[in-house]
Amino acid sequence: MGKGKLVPRLLVAVLFLIACCSLQQLSASDDHTIFYESFDKPFEGSWIASDKADYQGVWKHSKSEGHDDYGLLVSEKARKYAIVKELDEPVNLKDGTVVLQFETRLQEGLECGGAYLKYLRPQEAGWKPKEFDNESPYTIMFGPDKCGATNKVHFIFKHKNPKTGAYVEHHLKYPASVPSDKLSHVYTAIFKPDNELRILIDGEEKKNANFLSAEDFEPPLIPAKTIPDPDDKKPEDWDERAKIPDPSAVKPDDWDEDAPMEIEDEEAVKPEGWLDDEPEEIDDPEATKPEDWDDEEDGEWEAPKIDNPKCETGPGCGEWKRPMKRNPAYKGKWNAPLIDNPNYKGIWKPQEIPNPDYFELEKPDFEPVAAIGIEIWTMQDGILFDNILIAKDEKTAESYRETTWKPKFEVEKEKQKAEDLATGSDGLVGFQKNVFDVLYKIADIPVLGAYKVKILDLIEKGEKQPNLTIGILVSVVLVIFTILFKVIFGGKKNARVEKKNTGVAETSNSQGSSGEKEEEEEEEKEKEKEDTAAPRRRSARREN
Repeated sequence: MGKGKLVPRLLVAVLFLIACCSLQQLSASDDHTIFYESFDKPFEGSWIASDKADYQGVWKHSKSEGHDDYGLLVSEKARKYAIVKELDEPVNLKDGTVVLQFETRLQEGLECGGAYLKYLRPQEAGWKPKEFDNESPYTIMFGPDKCGATNKVHFIFKHKNPKTGAYVEHHLKYPASVPSDKLSHVYTAIFKPDNELRILIDGEEKKNANFLSAEDFEPPLIPAKTIPDPDDKKPEDWDERAKIPDPSAVKPDDWDEDAPMEIEDEEAVKPEGWLDDEPEEIDDPEATKPEDWDDEEDGEWEAPKIDNPKCETGPGCGEWKRPMKRNPAYKGKWNAPLIDNPNYKGIWKPQEIPNPDYFELEKPDFEPVAAIGIEIWTMQDGILFDNILIAKDEKTAESYRETTWKPKFEVEKEKQKAEDLATGSDGLVGFQKNVFDVLYKIADIPVLGAYKVKILDLIEKGEKQPNLTIGILVSVVLVIFTILFKVIFGGKKNARVEKKNTGVAETSNSQGSSGEKEEEEEEEKEKEKEDTAAPRRRSARREN
């Protein structure tokens, strides 16, 4: 065989081997990709928009701002949106690793609205694509949601109780907050075979949870073994009062319940120069009767009152009265001191009985996912969905993040820096962004869960008014110190709360100080009287 014929054949063989290896690698990669939607092509015909009357929001096939990459765009403000894509085959979430991932870009920001996905059960569960709405049964709901006090990356799964047949929503406790900028972000939920759930934002783990843990989901997947007996009733003679008034106590003979709280100060003397004949207020000399004032219709016109300037130069004017002082004889209403209740039986609780809804599972019995839906209500437009992925392993999801999301994110980040430099606000804006990023991380700390709403409210105020950044930071620090104080001294505070919950009136054990509450009430009454008796200025306006 000649060399002229051998070289082309060797070249063909090499190219064939390269092609085979490439196809094999591509096939191996594709084996881990269950579903992928890039929105490179128009979505009509593939994704089906709901025909329900409530969902008037218009979906558009649009480029992400500053990129040639297309996505599914929320194009109008203050609308409800619903669209669904059926999968070729249902996805089983119960076996092996499964990864749910998608990108969103809030091009106009997000003050009030959702940007999450719903992973729907098969249509046999009772829904149709053209009738897709918020009642359509889903297995997983995952993604950003922000409005008012709500600021979190949802993760909710619906699970069927094998005892009752009822589907229950289980919400992830203390979910991560939504990034506050207008850049592209990628959200990842990883299901592991050992019941582990990992939530990632931009490839960084934000939450690690266990589906069977009561610490991670509310309500917990596994119900309590016992519940309070709903038929158990508190006995009529059950006494929950830890303290009672001492029945043997007698009011002292010198205890005067009618003594007033305050009396006139007899030692007070009227200041020299007091203007007895001068009123505290006089008619405004500059006021004139309006031209359209009708005495018959509007009544006799009176000039509005102003403070008497003579009273300002002197010690006072008008009728002088002695000031009031605290009555040393005042003791208020007498109450018997409290003693331990000999009949106290503690706080009554119904007895525990076996929970008829209790069951045990080694792992969640997830319903299969047969479709992906977006069903949201939002006050913002410009929300772009892209690169929706379901995969069998984490490396596949990571590969997609590196090739589809990260290049866009880097471009957007650099553009944002350039814009900040152009406006001369890079230093301040950068500082503020770092502060808010730290505050959002603080809000995600589980021990602060009860205060998350308060912290998020403060952060949102700071984002709307950047000049308040330092003040917001100080406020959050005060909240944290308050929590730490409660944690450190919580035991003592709890003891006091339990006493209040016994239903005993808040009276003092000491006879000498038992009138404090009545004293406060008397002060309030006196204040109301003073407010009522205070002179009111006449108005020169017509009264309708």
